[in-house]
Amino acid sequence: MPPDDPHHAALRLEYDGTPYHGWTRQPDGLRTVEGDLLEAFATLGCSDVHLRCAGRTDAGVHASAQVVDARYRGSVPPVALARALTGNLPYEVAVPESVVAPVGFDARADATSRAYEYRLLTRAPRSPLRARCTFHHPRRLDRDVLDAAAAAVLGQHRFTAFTPSRTAHTYFDRRVLESRWEERGDELVYAVRGTSFLRHMVRILVGTMLATARGEASVPEFAAMLAGAPRSAAFATAPPQGLCLVDVTWEPIEGVPTPPGWRGERTPDSRDAHPFPSVG
Repeated sequence: MPPDDPHHAALRLEYDGTPYHGWTRQPDGLRTVEGDLLEAFATLGCSDVHLRCAGRTDAGVHASAQVVDARYRGSVPPVALARALTGNLPYEVAVPESVVAPVGFDARADATSRAYEYRLLTRAPRSPLRARCTFHHPRRLDRDVLDAAAAAVLGQHRFTAFTPSRTAHTYFDRRVLESRWEERGDELVYAVRGTSFLRHMVRILVGTMLATARGEASVPEFAAMLAGAPRSAAFATAPPQGLCLVDVTWEPIEGVPTPPGWRGERTPDSRDAHPFPSVG
């Protein structure tokens, strides 16, 4: 096979975001997930590489179900990319699966929802073994307040209070499809799914819900922040290590408009037609 054959692959990624300055390659040479992935493609002799991920994660944020569509030229076919790339990536990143992408597939534009989890370690002693993937928060929290705040997040709101004031975003309305707190042993996990998210949105929601559950605000005050309040109305941003991208979907969701530019012929309404039938 000639080394410049064009390919379009879909990749499933897992990564520990601790050493990374986010997903997006930085011009100043800071280490990013995209940057490491591009270096691995170069090591394989691939050229003209273009990557597009389903959800751009921030610095220190993890992913167990990131999906990337990769257009490239080279001698490595899509089905062989998972093993080839993983062998040339640092230990913090792995590509468990790679397939030929559906015709016209766009991991970001075609995604109909993304799901994240934020993990709190609530026991008194900290855990060195979980320090990279949980936020240690042993302070007492009112669980009823947490549940009420999570319920208030459901639906469509204007999340200006839950993203940095200085931002490239121009549209701040987002639709949240799932929002709940779950107890998992000595961890308390915030599970949230939405059509899309603003920068830092989940972490500011978590930080503000925690402050509310500590008695620093009321549930009605929290709910009022969802109506387009300024960033100053919300509380501190929760640290990044507790957050992980855990699922992506591409099929239409009943009652929810499809993303702008989404085309049914790209990803037919069948899980069998998607690159990874069970991502999360």
